[in-house]
Amino acid sequence: MKILLAVGVGSFIGGVARYLLSVFIQTRAAVGFPYGTLGVNILGCFLIGLVAALLSRGGLAAEWRPFLITGVLGGFTTFSAFSLESVYMLQAEQYGQAMLYILASVVLGLLATFAGMWLVKLA
Repeated sequence: MKILLAVGVGSFIGGVARYLLSVFIQTRAAVGFPYGTLGVNILGCFLIGLVAALLSRGGLAAEWRPFLITGVLGGFTTFSAFSLESVYMLQAEQYGQAMLYILASVVLGLLATFAGMWLVKLA
């Protein structure tokens, strides 16, 4: 139960931070390109790499992982989790699995988004 609470609180923090930072960036950028989302995703990827490296070196206690990675950074951007998992597969030299995961995530994610929008149009 403690882990679920840590993930939930972390997700709240990450989600609010994502919204605030995305709006902050977007209001200062040119209209027509999602700079806010791009900025959040890139920052989230940097931060998840930093936290994962600190955890692997013992720089942080393992108990922080669910709160920081799944909670805060997962709430901030799931793109960071996708990137970390892809990097882990590439580092493990699982190149085929990594490429399949990357392509499937992007292509199927886009197709699923289109499908959801299409279903609403049908209604």
